Amino acid sequence: MTTTTTRPITGFGTVSGVPWLPDNFPDVFESTLVRVGDVDLHTVQGGAGRPLLLVGGWPQNWYVWRHVMPRLAEHFRVVAVDPRGVGPSDKPRDGYDTGTVAAELVALMRVLGHERFAMAGHDVGMWIGYALAADHGDVVERLALLDAMIPGLAPAIPVFGPEAQNDLLWHFSFNRKRDINEQLVRGREHIYYGDQFRTKAARPLPDSVVGFYVETLARDPEALRASFEYYRATDDNIAQNERRKQHPLRMPVLGVAGARSQGERLGALLAPVTERLDSVVLPDCGHYVPEESPDALLDHLLPFLRA
Repeated sequence: MTTTTTRPITGFGTVSGVPWLPDNFPDVFESTLVRVGDVDLHTVQGGAGRPLLLVGGWPQNWYVWRHVMPRLAEHFRVVAVDPRGVGPSDKPRDGYDTGTVAAELVALMRVLGHERFAMAGHDVGMWIGYALAADHGDVVERLALLDAMIPGLAPAIPVFGPEAQNDLLWHFSFNRKRDINEQLVRGREHIYYGDQFRTKAARPLPDSVVGFYVETLARDPEALRASFEYYRATDDNIAQNERRKQHPLRMPVLGVAGARSQGERLGALLAPVTERLDSVVLPDCGHYVPEESPDALLDHLLPFLRA
């Protein structure tokens, strides 16, 4: 069953538990809660055409795609989803390994009537996208993976290493800790997450956007916990990816990285686990590709998805 917002909405908030869309967001989109198994997943859907699933990353939500969704919706039925634990979606205690989350998103698309679809994933959404394509290759037509490392494919993060890598990746270890990290961050979300956005963006995100992301995590204690659960599942993800990488992805794959983030490392990461890879690096772009360089991303993403 799909629960759909049915009255005019402005600003961010909720109507009967269904999240509001931001002011002036194209009215082709609607905010919905979709029941999938035992959880409600939040989606923002719009457009017509072949289905396209968009999955964002940590510490963000569907809103990371806001700049590219209108043009994508001219050609596709866009489904931007908040997976379990993210945004207004349900936040169960477990099930944050990529295999479980990927299977849940396949079920979501089937509930929506889409047996096959294209997919794009950024950051943790890239982890999920790789798992989904590897575990359910028959349903994925094309896959775009944006600027992340994948546990189990990338080399282990050394305890000691270059300062730049420490600044970029230290949160992997911190986020995996249990309990104490939540206690340290709670009430200081603007410090912790603000540092993530500040240090990883070549083109700083607006304060209002960072504030929105931080607020969605700060206003719900379960959201803070759930955001860390994706990292606490790292050992499970590594074990799963050790199996997955034995069989390279057969569908077309596009890798897109920011030159001031993963850069050429992304193509090197994906080449051994794909058979049909195109890899591009966007200049003057950091980690937050869909927000920092939306037009440049679309220049590559639209031809790839429409091929």
